[in-house]
Amino acid sequence: MTAETSTMPTRKMLQMFNEYQSNKVIIEHYNFTGKLNMTKYKEGLKPEAITFLLVCLLIVVENAIVLLAIWKNKKFHVPMYYLLGNLTLSDLLAGFTYMVNIVMSGAKTLNMTPVLWFLREGGVFIMLAASVISLLAIAIERHVTMVRMKPYQGDKQGRMFALIGASWVLSVFLGILPVLGWNCIGQLPQCSTVLPLFSKSYILFCITIFSAILMSIVVLYVRIFRIVKANTQRLASVPQRKGLYRKSQKYMALLKTVTIVLGVFIACWLPLFILLLLDFCCPAENCKVLFKADYFLGIAMFNSLLNPIIYTLTSKDMRKAIIRLLCRHCLLTKDGQVKKMGMPFLECSTSKTDAASHRLEGLETTVSTGNLTPSTIKAIYPRLSKT
Repeated sequence: MTAETSTMPTRKMLQMFNEYQSNKVIIEHYNFTGKLNMTKYKEGLKPEAITFLLVCLLIVVENAIVLLAIWKNKKFHVPMYYLLGNLTLSDLLAGFTYMVNIVMSGAKTLNMTPVLWFLREGGVFIMLAASVISLLAIAIERHVTMVRMKPYQGDKQGRMFALIGASWVLSVFLGILPVLGWNCIGQLPQCSTVLPLFSKSYILFCITIFSAILMSIVVLYVRIFRIVKANTQRLASVPQRKGLYRKSQKYMALLKTVTIVLGVFIACWLPLFILLLLDFCCPAENCKVLFKADYFLGIAMFNSLLNPIIYTLTSKDMRKAIIRLLCRHCLLTKDGQVKKMGMPFLECSTSKTDAASHRLEGLETTVSTGNLTPSTIKAIYPRLSKT
């Protein structure tokens, strides 16, 4: 090996370091994609950017309230609420990092170095990815609990912590790939228009990963739904088991929440996925809709706004804890019940038999969070153990 050959990796590292510190790289890439013609990079924050900032602030506050409720209520200091807390934390951080992104965007973008640009965009990407992957972790947890009847208790906590750790490791890994070298610096024709320093191949890779996550979530929930539906029909045909049938109906009602979750997830993320696919296929400056990417990302951010409502507030115990935290005297009676104020969402009764039996009160929380004990599952779905 010659001396010249041995110094080639060192030269490449020095070249990468110099490029990452050069502001001219940012200007070159934004000029190539046609973004420098936009007034966004010549002026301060526009009204729509301020609107997005307010939405992000709401995301941060909303998720912070949920985390505070979990922290202050010892009833939630159990493994099953950790995954919900992880989802809430990722949504909170997604809102915060997007706020930072908006503040540092516009004319300030052209004063950045590539390494700062990668940190700005990578931070948002990591947190949004963590939110999406957390949805998959919750789906896996529910599938394992319902199908295998192994709730997270005792030595089973390791599985839950493994899911949480894996979700963050995968999110960080996906987010740092561009700064590690999977970018288009020095290869302008391969650059994304939405994210001018990201390679189109990297964009396609991420779309593939997220699409696979979405399909996995759908498959897991469809499997759970089919098992529950089959057992509900079986129990309905046995007159002596009408009580269990009512419990099964209650679980079916709660599983409808899953449909809402998937619908909201698809509605929020599909427009951005389609835009990024268009970005992969479209040459620079040929698709003007790519210059409106901020709106599509804003729609995706709404998923972080809605997740706490869908996942957490459907739990009666969590709902009461949040109400106590916000306004105990104005919304709760002396015995701790939610006052009836003509607000079905706050009352959130999922079954007509809910108020008639205190034995079922805990079922809503356990089902909505997946916190089912083996005895509860076997009582409602005795054939699950054979699945």
